[in-house]
Amino acid sequence: MLEIFVIAYCLYFIFNTYTSFMQIGFVKDAKKLKPIILDSNKYAEAANYSIEKEKIAIASSFYDFILFMLWIGFGLSFLDSLITVESIWLKAVVFVDLFIIINWFLTLPFELYSTFKLNKKYGFSNMTPALFIKDTLKTGFLFLVFGSIVIAGISYIISSFDTWWIWGFVFIFAVIILINMLYPVIRDKMFDKFDKLKDEELEKKIENLLDEVGFKSSGVFSVDASKRDNRLNAYFGGLGATKRVVLFDTLVEKLSHNELLAVLGHELGHFKNGDIMKNIGIMGVIMFIFFAIFGNLPEELFLGLNIANEPYAIITVFMIFSPILSFFLMPLISMISRHNEYAADEFGSNLSSKEDLVSALLKLANENKSFPLSHPIYIFFYYSHPPLVQRFKELGYDVENQKFNSLNQEPNYVK
Repeated sequence: MLEIFVIAYCLYFIFNTYTSFMQIGFVKDAKKLKPIILDSNKYAEAANYSIEKEKIAIASSFYDFILFMLWIGFGLSFLDSLITVESIWLKAVVFVDLFIIINWFLTLPFELYSTFKLNKKYGFSNMTPALFIKDTLKTGFLFLVFGSIVIAGISYIISSFDTWWIWGFVFIFAVIILINMLYPVIRDKMFDKFDKLKDEELEKKIENLLDEVGFKSSGVFSVDASKRDNRLNAYFGGLGATKRVVLFDTLVEKLSHNELLAVLGHELGHFKNGDIMKNIGIMGVIMFIFFAIFGNLPEELFLGLNIANEPYAIITVFMIFSPILSFFLMPLISMISRHNEYAADEFGSNLSSKEDLVSALLKLANENKSFPLSHPIYIFFYYSHPPLVQRFKELGYDVENQKFNSLNQEPNYVK
């Protein structure tokens, strides 16, 4: 059984690395073409950024592969030998916490390089060492407190029920829903500064837009995202009473009122089309499949890893091998997501106008240095959003001539 998982990981590693090399070659060729969507300087800069990101991804994949082999070769059994705790749930907490912390330290160089070298080079990151340490300590505290509680809870379920994977799924699914509800509150209290919009005219326009669609929220907020990163973004956070509209301060600064309303119109499209509930449903199905698989692993798998078939081992094996299953499900998930994005674009453009949405997307692409072209296979596996060229085409905008083909042209999206 262990051999099957190792072969699956090797296939995952080979394909992941191959697609990165393929993407690098594609972007290098596309860089020589006439710039579209971005101006000439940013087109070249975005291409270079895309290539450098993929090079880091390749290095990271090789590094992760080595760590994977070390963990299953002797790392798990060695860590097991160091922990002499009799309590089943306490051993799971200590073992899994140490496993995650060790992995975090081992992969920290890639995070530091991306944050302080690559993203600063291209004008994205404003992160300071002090803020990075502060964020890390807060994240570590949340993980050690709440993460340990979750590990203890799932350990209790594993050791108490024969069909633990069913109850484990229910427990973890409930935890994920709770995290989504509390996320805006946690971000507000511990990481970011959420302020009411200072632009009262914009706030009124947004509230009118929300009322028009029937979206109830706890307010419209601007967040000081620029202290970490210069990229533009907006999102609807929370569930139920914690729902809120969050605009990055960079977005408020760079986009006009109409462009902001078009972006929010797109996000409201996800709400109106039920995409949030669909995504929760899809996530639930995938999680159920994962729990069904990892809840029925044969004894020989644990014998091959030289560890006991106990909660700490089951949780760790789940963490090591679940990315493989996620990868092979990624094309289906990405396809559904791209379908939803086209529908949200249509809704947003009808709520405001195609001109405003296109104008906003052009600014977002330029400010975020998003290279507009990618290899079709890379798009198929990794793109949760349609390529910008295709999104503009559906909106009736000709990127070559920088004009609309027909303002009344209906998108090709099939309802």
